[in-house]
Amino acid sequence: MKIKDIVIIGMMGAVLFVIQMALGFLPNIELVSLIIILSTLIFGWRTLYIIYVFVLLEGIRYGFGLWFINYLYIWTILFIITMLFQKNRSSYFWAVISGFYGLSFGALCTIPYFFIGGVPMALASWTSGIYFDIIHGVANYIVTLVLFKPLHKLLEMLNRIRSNST
Repeated sequence: MKIKDIVIIGMMGAVLFVIQMALGFLPNIELVSLIIILSTLIFGWRTLYIIYVFVLLEGIRYGFGLWFINYLYIWTILFIITMLFQKNRSSYFWAVISGFYGLSFGALCTIPYFFIGGVPMALASWTSGIYFDIIHGVANYIVTLVLFKPLHKLLEMLNRIRSNST
């Protein structure tokens, strides 16, 4: 891995963290999903490093609770989904994916609870937050629909600069 790749990874991980912090006062309205999708489309496998830098920064800031384990696999799942459909550049397609991802976020978070307390605990955890999952899904859809193209162009430009610099 080249130094400029390490710089991009650190910078993008920090951008995710700062954006998450800046929008933290809004319930389940975030840009992290969109930026992970775009990073995966532009930077490919390097996005895994970006994700784990972001998750580590979140852990340092908020502590390393059960949510930390969730973040390690939840954002990786979004990366995998994006890699599977990486040829698609339609903002509508990615808005739908991002919306469904936001809607399923709470369900994905219940996996550890399933192992800790079984189906009742997982269901209780998921249903108690379904309202926030609905907000998350709708917000992800709108944010991705509006910002996909401009941010995609911005990240492509950043990637070209990285590729062309010596």
